Amino acid sequence: MGLAIAFIFCLILSRLIYVQLVWGTELKYKATDQWNREIPVIANRGIISDTNGEILVGNKTTYSVFLRPNAVKDAVNTANVLSGLFSLEPASVLEKINGGKVSEITVARQVDKTSIEKLVSYDLPGVYYSRDNTRQYTYDDVLCQVLGFTSNDGSGLSGIEKYYDYIMGGTNGEISYSTDIVGIETENSVVIYSEAKPGDEIRLTIDIEIQLAAEEAMRRAYASSGAKSVSCIVLNPQNFDVLAMVNYPSYDLNNVPRDDPETLNSQSRNSVVCDIYEPGSTFKVITAAANVEENLKGNKNAFSTSHIFNGSRTRTVDGTKIKCWSDHSNGKHSNQTLADALNNSCNPCFTDIALSLGKEVFYNYLNAFGFGNVTGIDFNGEALGMLVPQSLVRDCDLARIGFGQTVAVTGLQLACATAAAVNGGNYYTPHLLKSIVLSNGKVENFSPVLKSKPISKQASSVIASMLEGVVTEGSGKKAYIEGYRVGGKTGTAQKYEDGHIASGKYISSFVGFFPADKPQYLALIIVDEPQGTYYGSAVAAPVAGEIFQDIISIKNIKPFV
Repeated sequence: MGLAIAFIFCLILSRLIYVQLVWGTELKYKATDQWNREIPVIANRGIISDTNGEILVGNKTTYSVFLRPNAVKDAVNTANVLSGLFSLEPASVLEKINGGKVSEITVARQVDKTSIEKLVSYDLPGVYYSRDNTRQYTYDDVLCQVLGFTSNDGSGLSGIEKYYDYIMGGTNGEISYSTDIVGIETENSVVIYSEAKPGDEIRLTIDIEIQLAAEEAMRRAYASSGAKSVSCIVLNPQNFDVLAMVNYPSYDLNNVPRDDPETLNSQSRNSVVCDIYEPGSTFKVITAAANVEENLKGNKNAFSTSHIFNGSRTRTVDGTKIKCWSDHSNGKHSNQTLADALNNSCNPCFTDIALSLGKEVFYNYLNAFGFGNVTGIDFNGEALGMLVPQSLVRDCDLARIGFGQTVAVTGLQLACATAAAVNGGNYYTPHLLKSIVLSNGKVENFSPVLKSKPISKQASSVIASMLEGVVTEGSGKKAYIEGYRVGGKTGTAQKYEDGHIASGKYISSFVGFFPADKPQYLALIIVDEPQGTYYGSAVAAPVAGEIFQDIISIKNIKPFV
């Protein structure tokens, strides 16, 4: 008996030691949580500004309203008041009050100050409110697919708001006070206030003046072409800063169509980064760049800049006929050099280049120019593009890739590759973040990252000069600006549906840059399914010219003559 009593005593003592020393901290926390209630204090979300500090996204003060059913004294009156103030169903509110299933209910979020003042005047027991923040977008639908939007609780759901949520989100605080067992505040309750820590500011590479000019130009292009959609990206080719990015149609960030998922999904998608398309003749810039670089290296399979290409309209590769877009009847496609082939956008010439270089050499350049892989931009959902694996590519595939078919790219990929082809041969990681402005005022700047050097400075200079000729003499004439050296390349590609050419459906594009001798601005214009005239030279090139003229005016750039 004595041994049994001693054993039981030891068990009880061991349990007591465990509860006090091991489990004690957790139990204290649970007790404190039961006897205390907290009202959240939402941190100010960091603002988003453009490269010059112009605010693109800020905050306006709003409030959240909470209800503690156990502390409500008149359920019917409380339900009627709350439903009247916040457009709720009285029966639904009353059911939640009487349900007894939860200790706290969120009645409404993003409530304005006037409504809160009315709520306070009723002095309803069990009803509380706290300050939160609602995002305020300065330019409504401008940059909507890039900036993205937040949830009702203030966390980022898409775009920059999501990608840099961890920087802008901050840390919430709280107001804590003691209550009795049913959640009613005690008479001598001690209120403890924990301050919220605001988020940091994100400063983008976007230049809002250029962005607004690009937005207006693309809206006009959308209206005049009857297109399904239009997209544009403006880069600084010297460091791959994204200066503007437009996708249209768009939506109002201050009135997000959350109740229409189909519209929201289609209009909130950043097509320039997340969607792929067959580029057509704009891709010839890359083929030409690879050829020039290999010729400078002494590769006998590459063509010199003075080489005269066969004027035949058709090439037969692996039993497949590959034709030029032109019937060659006007004589312009006869006796062509590489510069002429770019001017005339002659498909067979670029077929010859791709086949002559061979798949190993040509694919080395495609990889160096970033095709078949993400660029690494600071944005979620970037597409890889589509590139036939080198081990599986046939000669007929290689021939078509040479002039921009049998390959699919994102607008961002093509813009970056073209920039590297004309900026001296440097491929940087494109980026939207310029700097982070910390809450203490300290600024952390982003530095451009050089990823590769696809071609030499000499080859790049040759390509830039040839593309200047495309604008002054060739298919890109409608992007020409008197007194300014503009280069570029047009593109017109047929669309495919279910593996077959979609009759009458095209993607028209133009990629251009200036000044041609040392590019500072590059723009890619994509017009999806224009109605009527569909050639990139007629549909897309003029839009780039408009944007360049606006940039010249905004930045007060003087002509070279």
